[in-house]
Amino acid sequence: MKKLLVLTLTLASFGFFGLGSEGTEVKASTVTTATPQVQIEIGSQRNRWRRNNRRVRRFTQTRIVRRGYRTYRETYLITYFWNGRTDSRLVSRERIG
Repeated sequence: MKKLLVLTLTLASFGFFGLGSEGTEVKASTVTTATPQVQIEIGSQRNRWRRNNRRVRRFTQTRIVRRGYRTYRETYLITYFWNGRTDSRLVSRERIG
């Protein structure tokens, strides 16, 4: 990004020197209203950070659960999303006793 900015400023400075080298008079034919060939958009750092920080973290968690007279070992896959939302899915349920 810095290299592109330096290159753009360098080319722009050569354009200003080219206009000044003709002399003091400015001819109407040299001034044109053409569209610029280089367009620079400077966006906020916040949007760039949000794009790169959209990681999803996943963890497995095992719990011992009693349901009635039976005991189970339940394994969950817990997903934490970048916007604060969580999702939990039951992966397996094994009877222990």
